[in-house]
Amino acid sequence: MADLLAEPARSEALAELAELGWRPADDRDAIGKTYRFANFIDAFGWMTRVAIWAEKWNHHPEWRNVYKTVEVVLTTHDAGGLTDLDVKLATKMEQLAGC
Repeated sequence: MADLLAEPARSEALAELAELGWRPADDRDAIGKTYRFANFIDAFGWMTRVAIWAEKWNHHPEWRNVYKTVEVVLTTHDAGGLTDLDVKLATKMEQLAGC
């Protein structure tokens, strides 16, 4: 099981992700972001690429897709909050989105 992010690594990681549009969740120890793509095919293609990495790392996002928009929430349920896995997956999502 992954360990919860501890200071100062937590603040550093969240600050870097905030610059990319990631925001803390209001109701729990999680982060979220909304991605907007050119169309449904681009959105679904990105989700497919992310899914391959998520499965490989056994760390799966909470997400919702409507047409060209994908809303993502990341948290590590087993640990009860944010871990390095969430930072790793958020960073990979950014790379795959071309951000």
